[in-house]
Amino acid sequence: MTQEYIEIRGARENNLKDVSLRIPKRKITIFTGVSGSGKSSIVFDTIATEAQRQLYENFSLFVRNFLPRYAQPDADSIENLSMPVVVDQKRMGGGSHSTVGTITDIYTVLRLLFSKVGQPYVGHYNVFSFNDPQGMCPECNGIGRKIGVDLDKFLDMSKSLNEGAILFSSYAIGNWDWNFLIQSGLFDNDKKLEDYSEEEMDRLLYSPPLKVKTAFAGNSINITFEGIIDKFARKYISRDVKSYSERTQKQVEPYITTGPCRACKGSRLNQAALSCRINGYNIAEMSAMEVGDLIQIAREIHEPAAQSLIETLCERLQHLVDIGLEYLSLNRETDSLSGGESQRVKIVKHLSSSLTDVMYIFDEPSIGLHPRDVHRLNDLLQKLRDKGNTVIVVEHDPDVIKAADHVVDVGPLAGSHGGEIVYEGSYAGLLEADTLTGQHIRQAMAIKGQFRAAKGALPVTNARVNNLQNVSVDVPTGVLTAVTGVAGSGKSSLIHQVFLKQHPDAVVIDQAAVGTSTRSNPATYTGIMDDVRKAFAQANKVSASLFSFNSEGACENCQGLGVTYTDFAALGEVKSPCEVCDGKRFKDEVLTYLYNGKSITDVLDMTVQQALEFFDIQKITSKLQAMSDVGLDYLTLGQPLSTLSGGECQRIKLASELHKKGSVYIMDEPTTGLHRSDIDKLITIMNRLVDSGNTVIVIEHNLDIIRNADWIIDMGPEGGHKGGRVIFEGTPAQLVGVTESYTSAYL
Repeated sequence: MTQEYIEIRGARENNLKDVSLRIPKRKITIFTGVSGSGKSSIVFDTIATEAQRQLYENFSLFVRNFLPRYAQPDADSIENLSMPVVVDQKRMGGGSHSTVGTITDIYTVLRLLFSKVGQPYVGHYNVFSFNDPQGMCPECNGIGRKIGVDLDKFLDMSKSLNEGAILFSSYAIGNWDWNFLIQSGLFDNDKKLEDYSEEEMDRLLYSPPLKVKTAFAGNSINITFEGIIDKFARKYISRDVKSYSERTQKQVEPYITTGPCRACKGSRLNQAALSCRINGYNIAEMSAMEVGDLIQIAREIHEPAAQSLIETLCERLQHLVDIGLEYLSLNRETDSLSGGESQRVKIVKHLSSSLTDVMYIFDEPSIGLHPRDVHRLNDLLQKLRDKGNTVIVVEHDPDVIKAADHVVDVGPLAGSHGGEIVYEGSYAGLLEADTLTGQHIRQAMAIKGQFRAAKGALPVTNARVNNLQNVSVDVPTGVLTAVTGVAGSGKSSLIHQVFLKQHPDAVVIDQAAVGTSTRSNPATYTGIMDDVRKAFAQANKVSASLFSFNSEGACENCQGLGVTYTDFAALGEVKSPCEVCDGKRFKDEVLTYLYNGKSITDVLDMTVQQALEFFDIQKITSKLQAMSDVGLDYLTLGQPLSTLSGGECQRIKLASELHKKGSVYIMDEPTTGLHRSDIDKLITIMNRLVDSGNTVIVIEHNLDIIRNADWIIDMGPEGGHKGGRVIFEGTPAQLVGVTESYTSAYL
């Protein structure tokens, strides 16, 4: 069969320099190159965007109203695209009703199995659904947890109502709910709550709705009084609190406490569904098992009437095992999964799809994977290809790049120094290529020769969170410690959920977004913008606020956003560049003021590297240097923070923290999104932090970081209930040869 190609001609998105490219269809093509070189501009902003745009154009106008809108990418032509499936690292939401079992459809197969062969027979498969009124526990509505109010946080028993005894903000003195309560006439408003009789307390907290007369604006009116806890529960607990705005969630969450539902013991289902069993297990018990154990139980079910269902169940569970998620259970809520776990669960979902000739696009699927498990990922990518699909991957891990049929290396450097194709061909050819990727794949880093001695210790005692098995460990201070182990071994539980609670002053530098506002950018986040405004103001003898697009200098038409939004009714809201300032965000007057020959928008369009060469103000250059040191010299000062990747967010946080001394830093997989050439820079920064008197703890799978640590805490040996123990503490040199450790085997 003749090889077909996706053909791109003249791509100019972001930093791409008229890129023309042929990508073989029904093969695995892996894009490599330094961070910011233009890989994502080709794969996501050009190929995926155009494929999604063309796909959505086939739907009716009514349906398109509910779909995201994609602008046509800046390219001369893009041909031979297939239907796209983008498998990214966005964490899966879904609230309390979405689990690993429901998102992968494995729970659906299990429900069908129980409705067919479970004893005693209790009904069709929707009887086993906790999202269906026929199956859900009536007490907790299928959530599995009964949510209540923490009275200790809700009430101050030493105060009266007039003194503000109710601590929830709605009942603050003078607020509507407080006035309502005070005017009800049902309570002695000056009596301390600790002096209330049982009857008075019951009425205050749990009274059913009752009408009371009160004076309002000179008239007597009826108002409905309801017990304050019952009212709170009706508003925030009967409905899933995750359906409220983030602000309301934050306001309400401190007062809510949860525990397993007393009726269903956390299983989410009603008693009829729980009474039905196969080989002694009910459906909730099977869902609570780790996938690695459940697959053994499933293989022992010998029911001729359901043989095809059992085969389907085992096949889908095996996919989860194959990708290294055997430590998850089907009842695990999807919003508790990490970005890497979310991506791998999505891969499993697509593996059971019967669609072919689909274009699967992956964004660094190796994230969160121990080197031991990378070959499993490669097997799954090959399975997708062998079903007749085109697989396109953006990746830095050499072990994943090895699995490519075709490699495209983008570079040579980042930002304005990138945007070109520097190599196309096989993996073997890449090893010979004179590109940054080729050079760094050829060089293996050695374990460092000398290790710093600890200055003290930060103890973790009796940790039992998630799968941790009563772990006690000392984290050394004044050194670089790597916490290692396979996915699910307990690394994050140990550091994020136990160490941080016991040592809350630690600085966490993770991959959470640093700012989703379109008004926030690297210059404002790092504080550079304040000094830039002062420099412009002094040079032109005008007010510094003129050089802020959030203040006096903002274009009046777009209020400094640079874009305007027009509501076209049926077509929805359309974003377009502001026609007055042409997207520059400032008034024309502001752009006439120059500093060293450049306007404020010229400065915001500069990359970090260009700005370093342009400014000679110490306050500005020290912050720019910190951003350059963490490998972000390709970012422009005015790029909205909402467009940064998780790895970039982490590095910009790191840049803004570099000047501190005597702190404890926790970094969670800081190599995410980093090319191997940038990992050298990251190691230099970590060493600089430690040499300045800080303690650095890094959760990491990257072997170069592990080889350069002073101390290693290796968790394992496996994931889930087979992990949760500290199997090694010591230097990287001592770890070599420890047979129980998977990390040792790859070091």
